Amino acid sequence: MDFDQLETFLEVARLSSFSRAAEKRFRTQPAISSQIRALEEDVGAKLLDRSGGKVSLTAPGKIFLRYVEDAIEARRNMMTALAEADRVPRGEIIVGANEGTCLHILPEVFAEFKRSYPDVAVNIRRSDYAKILESVTDNSVDFGVVSLPVKDNRLTIVPIHRDELVVIVPPHRPIADLKSVTIEDASNYPLVLPKSGHTRDALQALFYERKLKPQIAMEIGFQ
Repeated sequence: MDFDQLETFLEVARLSSFSRAAEKRFRTQPAISSQIRALEEDVGAKLLDRSGGKVSLTAPGKIFLRYVEDAIEARRNMMTALAEADRVPRGEIIVGANEGTCLHILPEVFAEFKRSYPDVAVNIRRSDYAKILESVTDNSVDFGVVSLPVKDNRLTIVPIHRDELVVIVPPHRPIADLKSVTIEDASNYPLVLPKSGHTRDALQALFYERKLKPQIAMEIGFQ
């Protein structure tokens, strides 16, 4: 039993005619008769009464017709849903990101994403830089959000955000009145810096390039 046989049966039942069903299905009448015969053998019941000048449904045929209509409608709905799935993304994406990214960058990004793709669920897994890269390579997340650089040749890198380093000072400090602050200006004050990570590496590189030694008052570690 297949959908082609079911659709043939449905046409014969609706039109009460093998010849008209053959025209509608672009088949020969013997081909239609063969399909109905095979279907009746498959279900083990006579579905159509061919006696007289008009084809009519038997009692089993009337029962069978209800299920055929439901099956064909379900198939049509399934094909429509699958076609829509190709046009409208659905499902879930899993994103790896660190704590700071989760708190300060991703909420705005995914608010816009959800407006565009409301049927896609977003699952964020918080982790550190190394574990995020590992999760991407072993396919346990769909993509990760980390700070550059990333030197793993197995991964494709797409820049999505550019962060800005700023100096935060009390309002009474002379440096607070400046429109912009250089790394040389910052080196004259005690600094609170992250203990590790890409931000710390970038700051260290800036101090090193200009042969400056930062006055580190406190180092902050992030989990």
